Amino acid sequence: MLAQLLLKLGVPLAWRESFALNEASVYFRKLLSAKSLKAVVSSVLVIAEVLAMFLFNGALTPRGEKIDESILASEGYKLVFEDQFNGNELDTTKWDYRANGERRGGYNAPDQVKVEDGNLVISAQYRDKNNLPKDTSAAYAEGWYVGMIKLKQTYKRGYFEIRCICNDSPGFWSAFWIQADHPYDPLISKGGVGGAELDIFESLNYNAKFKHNSVTQTVHCAGKGGSTSTDLNSCCLGSFKGDDIYHTFNTYGLKWTEDEYIFYVNGVETARCAWADGVSQEFEQVIVSLEIPDTESLPTDKTVTTDFVVDYVKIYQK
Repeated sequence: MLAQLLLKLGVPLAWRESFALNEASVYFRKLLSAKSLKAVVSSVLVIAEVLAMFLFNGALTPRGEKIDESILASEGYKLVFEDQFNGNELDTTKWDYRANGERRGGYNAPDQVKVEDGNLVISAQYRDKNNLPKDTSAAYAEGWYVGMIKLKQTYKRGYFEIRCICNDSPGFWSAFWIQADHPYDPLISKGGVGGAELDIFESLNYNAKFKHNSVTQTVHCAGKGGSTSTDLNSCCLGSFKGDDIYHTFNTYGLKWTEDEYIFYVNGVETARCAWADGVSQEFEQVIVSLEIPDTESLPTDKTVTTDFVVDYVKIYQK
């Protein structure tokens, strides 16, 4: 493949660049053998999109294998967890509030998390000193507030899926992710085998010219190749397009097997890998969050509010 040839010639490539080059080469061959106008146009559009990724860091359209409940069942997967958020409050027999108190450029608070109209809603808002949380588990002050929850039960391997609407404002960060206890400690993570962070999706592209309406999917760990460096080993698999993700429900999934991680958007595979030295062999936390990336990204208008709306979270295992 083209990516393998470039690597042999000493050209350094990130994982997502290798993936994109391979995809472009596949569609270039299709273009050369195309026998209809539709096939020609389709191949040209894919190649143009891949070039945009290289030139402008643009987002890619998912084009891989499909997944749904019937396919999972045929592979031996069964539903082991489901929350449709049909009650009036968060089911704390299933979920814990996570990282309450000061975090990044603001605060996490339990009362930013609500269940209403059949959805989990995590809200972002500015709160002054007269409107601080009543929660006594952490210290709070005037500032921007968001929320985060995690499942009480930890999981190792399976298919994880969320159906949600991402926040529709810059400065905040919807995400569905899985995290080991010590994914950033090289002596424990050991290149991801001893635990990793698996970002099933992160919505950070609201203001990005060539990536609006897309999400990123990433694997983080430490200790790649036996290194004891505390530097993070990260593999961003790319930015992938959704369907009006700020206003309509989309699904994001991860199949974590014994051998690899396979990522999905709306039931279509986006990428797969076993970064860095193999997949995690540890039980990990399942997390739903609306976060603040940094203080520089926050709105100057303190009346801004935005929501991360979740229809369901499902987990399947063999």
